Amino acid sequence: MPPIDDYLAANQQRFEQELFELLRLPSVSADPEFAPQVRAAAEWVAAQFRSFEFATEVIETAGFPLVFAQSPQVEGRPTALVYGHYDVQPPDPLEEWKSPPFEPTIRDGNIYARGATDDKGQMFTHIKSVEAWIKSVGELPLNIKFLIEGEEEVGSANLEKFLATHADKLACDCVVISDTSQYAPGVPAITYGLRGIIAFEVTFRGPSQDLHSGSFGGAVTNPANALCRVMATLHDEQHRVTIPTFYDDIVELTQDERAQFAALPYDEADFMRQLGVDGLRGEAGYSSLEQRWTRPTLDINGLTSGYQKPGPKTIIPAWARCKFSCRLVPNQDPAKITAAVKSYFQSRCPAGIQMEVHAFHGAPGVLVDPASPYITAAAKAIERGFGNRPVLIREGGSIPIVTHFQQVLGVDTLLLGWGLNDDNTHSPNEKFNLADFHRGIKASSYLWEELGRLEA
Repeated sequence: MPPIDDYLAANQQRFEQELFELLRLPSVSADPEFAPQVRAAAEWVAAQFRSFEFATEVIETAGFPLVFAQSPQVEGRPTALVYGHYDVQPPDPLEEWKSPPFEPTIRDGNIYARGATDDKGQMFTHIKSVEAWIKSVGELPLNIKFLIEGEEEVGSANLEKFLATHADKLACDCVVISDTSQYAPGVPAITYGLRGIIAFEVTFRGPSQDLHSGSFGGAVTNPANALCRVMATLHDEQHRVTIPTFYDDIVELTQDERAQFAALPYDEADFMRQLGVDGLRGEAGYSSLEQRWTRPTLDINGLTSGYQKPGPKTIIPAWARCKFSCRLVPNQDPAKITAAVKSYFQSRCPAGIQMEVHAFHGAPGVLVDPASPYITAAAKAIERGFGNRPVLIREGGSIPIVTHFQQVLGVDTLLLGWGLNDDNTHSPNEKFNLADFHRGIKASSYLWEELGRLEA
């Protein structure tokens, strides 16, 4: 595609400067102090679409606005819906940043700023690829819709409501998201599976107030002791979750998938060095990649009880609390897991304890057929853009909106990550490799050509 390639090459520096403008907007959705800047980011993104004459709407919600834009209709061609978000995580702790989080800085071929990879930089690649088609060719080879939100980092509650009532507006043949990572530097990837999630908080309440451990210890059920005993029963010696029915609905990995994962470049010793640990523990019978990507888990996220300040305070605490979460694999139902977890705790609640189990947000896992024609088309585009054939991987994390797209729109999502695993997402010194930024724009440009060849 010489006209598009020439346009991309001629406009590299401008693309970078425009991304820097977006990154300078501190669009932190979690902090009300930044609300004006979040709205400014929405308007900035909308202006990009208007610059190449996409039909563009800034749609108000109960929170921050959605930006919706679509190309002129091309009859008989498929429709892709590009999703992204313009909001970012809080930058704290500020003292750990080597350069200000909202002043983009280039070091060692990377751009450092909050939102560089999550998700402004990656989302922006698709905006610039569409611009390249419009400005150099004059039209797109398919229909493209964009849905860019400002509340991904706080749960996307208003987007979920919008999806439920505007499925016709968002109708498409596939969704495209770039908010993940390559497998490794120089090894691009398509993520075809995600784990789901369900989070819990359990509280054990004992005496009406903290008690003197000498006067009452040994006669009163200690909520902290009791909670620790129950939590310790949740895994067996093979590191499998002991809750009945927990594994009932799991679809096991195929031998081809296991062979594919085993063939990936992976050094477990290097993985441990990156984490700063001298050993790994996981479910017996599975490699660490399989454990992280394809097996369900139950992990304690936090434990709280009693006195926590310096020095001793010899008490029996009045209550103890544990936060924990389960990563779910495709075909596990969060509602069924929630019921099983609550039943398990109820059956083990000791005398002298009043127990509360609260379930938070949940989302099932997602699995896309790796033989899908959309994945085949994306693989061709990425190989053209990055110079290497992408590998097919799964991801241990969760992107709940992908599940909602699948359930409401009835389509699969292409998860095409241009970032890297060490991009410090949600952490100080977030970065995005500038060469990958430009390769991402190029791969996105080719993606529209490849998808346009498919039947609508």
